[in-house]
Amino acid sequence: MTPPQRQRRFPQDDPPPRPDRPAKEGEGGNPERLYVVAGPDGERADIDLVTLIVARSPDPPPSATPEQAALLRLCVAPLSVAEVSAYLSLPFSVVTVLITEMLAAGLVQARSPIVRQTLPDRSLLEAVMNGLQRL
Repeated sequence: MTPPQRQRRFPQDDPPPRPDRPAKEGEGGNPERLYVVAGPDGERADIDLVTLIVARSPDPPPSATPEQAALLRLCVAPLSVAEVSAYLSLPFSVVTVLITEMLAAGLVQARSPIVRQTLPDRSLLEAVMNGLQRL
């Protein structure tokens, strides 16, 4: 008994159909576009993924690039750099360069996340745990 022969979905002559939606920047898009967005120098401020970015004014200046204008509109309320990167569909490295330029121009403000230095009191945690167990 011979195994069944696999048939091609598309004949060899015709190329497979192209998807209807255009590819995003990060999905095999044009790498030169990211270079144009980030600029040639690529200097970066000390920003990590959880740094909060807040726009000083939601209205972009006339000289702002489309990416900077979109970032300003997004950051009316504080957003982390990771969220901005996801919403703009740009890599983290490109977003940090954009934010660095905007920090230098005074368009946005960067806030470090609040880090709690002390742990909560153990007696408080035990009281909460005992209260929950009594429910």
